[in-house]
Parts: sequence; C-alpha cells; structure tokens
Amino acid sequence: MIVSGQHADLLIFNGTVLTMNLDNEKIENGAVAVSGDKIAAIGKADFFSTWKIYRAVDAKGGIIMPGLVNTHTHAAMTCFRGMADDMPLMTWLHEYIFPAEACMDESRVFSGSLLACAEMILSGTTCFCDMYLFEDGTASAACMAGMRAVVGEVLYDFPSPNYGNLENGFIYTQELINKWKDNDLITIAVEPHSPYLCSPKLLQRASEMAQKYSLPLVIHVSETENEAAQIRQKYGSSPVEHLAELGVLAPNLLACHCVALSDNDISLLKQYDIKVSHNPESNMKLASGIAPVPKLIDAGICVGLGTDGCSSNNNLDLLSEMDMTAKLHKVNTLDPAIMNARTVLRMATIEGARALGMDSITGSLEPGKHADIIIVDTSSPHMTPMYNPESHLVYSARAGDIITTIINGNVVMENRQILTFDVEKAMADVNAFARTLNAVS
Repeated sequence: MIVSGQHADLLIFNGTVLTMNLDNEKIENGAVAVSGDKIAAIGKADFFSTWKIYRAVDAKGGIIMPGLVNTHTHAAMTCFRGMADDMPLMTWLHEYIFPAEACMDESRVFSGSLLACAEMILSGTTCFCDMYLFEDGTASAACMAGMRAVVGEVLYDFPSPNYGNLENGFIYTQELINKWKDNDLITIAVEPHSPYLCSPKLLQRASEMAQKYSLPLVIHVSETENEAAQIRQKYGSSPVEHLAELGVLAPNLLACHCVALSDNDISLLKQYDIKVSHNPESNMKLASGIAPVPKLIDAGICVGLGTDGCSSNNNLDLLSEMDMTAKLHKVNTLDPAIMNARTVLRMATIEGARALGMDSITGSLEPGKHADIIIVDTSSPHMTPMYNPESHLVYSARAGDIITTIINGNVVMENRQILTFDVEKAMADVNAFARTLNAVS
C-alpha cells in the first residue's frame, strides 16, 4: 500500500543511522528517505510497503550518517602537496608558498580545487569552507563536483596575484557575492587573512561587509605564539583582544586555528559567540602548538574541525583529523577520557555546520534538512567487531570505508566512483602544473 503523498526520490536503507541530532539518536536497521534535496523521513519504518520509492541504496549493514564538514581549507593548495615540507610556518609561507602562489591563475585554482573536491568526497566530506586566491575558480569547481562550499577571496594588505591592490579585492568579493547569491551549494564569505597581514582598517571594512550581507567572516587567529607576540608588540593586545577592540568580533566570525589563547581570549570568544576551526594535523606539522580545545568546549564555544591546506597537512581527510584530534588532546592533558569519540564526531558534523552558520540545513540527519549523507562500510577486518559506531568512526574508520556520498539529495559518489566529474583529468591537470613549478625551482 502506498500512502498518498509519501514518496522518496531516494531511500538509503539497511544500516545503522547516526543522526547527530540534539539527542544523538541512533537507529539500528534504519533508513533515510529523501525527496528532492531534503530529508523527508528517518526511522525503522517499512518504507517499501508504505512509500513510493524511485531509487533505493542498500547500506549493507553499514553506517548511515551526515556528511562531514571541513571548516578550514585552502583547496587549490593540492597543487603544492609535499612541495615544502618540514619547515617553520613563516619560512614555509614567505619563502615557498607565496612565491608559488604567484604562478596561480583561475584555471589552476579550478583544477586544484576540483582535485580537492575528489579527495574530500571520497573521504566523506560533503561541505567545506575555503580561503584562497581566485576563489571564483574554487566555487565553480565545488559546483561542478556537487559539493556544498563556503568560499571567500583572501584579503591582505600587500598586492594579490589575483586582484592586485586591496581595493580590487573588495570589488572581487562583491562580484562573488553577486554571482553566487542564489546558488544552492555555494555561500560566499568575507575572508581577511589574519591580524598580522591585515591593517585595522581592512579588518573593520571586511567585518562591515560581512555584516551587511549576513555572511560568514573567516580569519586566521592566533595560529602561533610568535604571531600573538607580534600583534601584542604592535598593538598592545593579543590577536583576539585586538579584534575585540576593533569591533570585529561577532557571532558570524569563524576564527581558524586559535592555538595561542589566554584565559581572557577564551572569555572574549565566548562573550561574542565566536566559532573556532580546530586544525590539529596542520598545527602539528608546522609545530604551531596545540589549541586549548577542551577549554574552549568547556566554555561553551562552538568548535569545528578543519584540515587546512594540502601543503601543511598534507591531506583533506577528516576521518584522519578526527582520530588525531581525540588522541592529541588525550596525550596533551594526560587524560584518556577527554575529547571522547562522540564529542569529536560532533565537531566533524553538526558543530562544524554550526561554525559555518549552516546547522539549520546540514550537519545532522533530520527531516527538512538538506540531504547531505554518507554511507560507511563496516564489513572490513579493521571495522570488526563494532561495539560502538561513534568510536569506530573516530578511531578505526579510514577514507576508503566511505562507499557512498550524497550531497543535496544527489548521489555524487557510489561504490568509490565519483559521478559528477572526471577525476583522472583533474589529477592530470594538477600534475601538469606541478611540473612547471619543479622546472622553476
């Protein structure tokens, strides 16, 4: 019997559903029904006997869960993966990355971003927040891949390889806002690089622009002790205090890294409802330090997870990032109970979505939300036996365990095959560009 009006364009069934909703509801042998781009229903109901089903996907006893949310990337830096490893942050940035970025253009950013989308889709990420150059190329790549993305052109005081002087940077950002304002997948953000590369006037203008259009404001904050000392010497305040004094702190601000924080900084982040992107693998690789994430969470501050770029990580795998997050803070605090699996999994899903101001549309499986869903295979030796799905996802799962990725109701990857674009071409295009960089170096 088909109940009138009950139909699903897509039904994902025969799996353990982790909703990541407020109650962390788990449904054994559950299913998720999708109509259009939205989740229509979730539960144990026999959808096949009561709903009209146009397409069904068998999870084969695996985990059905929300797609992962990567709150901080530089997607096109896939072009520089492994190019300048094992160096201090400022040496890496000024002597290698900035010169390489001078060779970038929109087509290369598009190719690098498309390669990043492939890596993220294959490892279960359905939404990412990006800061880089030529960001129209990144937005176009995400749109082609079928990924949800928050993108913004990096703004700083010195001339950009894309837009030249700063005034043109604000013009370019305005053009991004106008071009992508009605797109279902792309959200534009205003993105000044950091307090140490942006004047107070730039930071205030960027904040005003983000407030005017109700957009996220994304900025690197307190990534290292040296950065914090530099800002304190110049302005007499910590980076967080400096932003507060400028009137920049507001609930739409996503502060990336937040490694070097004082107790007063944490109080300010809480006071202004600032969101934080934690990037442990990048911070470890660059020896930037360990962000006080347990303190931030205890203070009630929203913390999401990010991978940072491929030249400082060197991957975009949030499953790996979850594992590292839990273990790093355990060894740092000598407390094996801190940063438990559920906390970390929420950082990679619903808390990440909240950090981007998108928790009303993604980050959990709930009727009415957009259908951003992944299926995790649990039939492999390293996933057997499974006492606790949340624990397995954080400590056992690997990128290769993601077998299906659905974004906005569309199946973009199935049986480890990306369906929306030619991954081999994206790889070939990035390899061709890398060869030109090797020739220059």
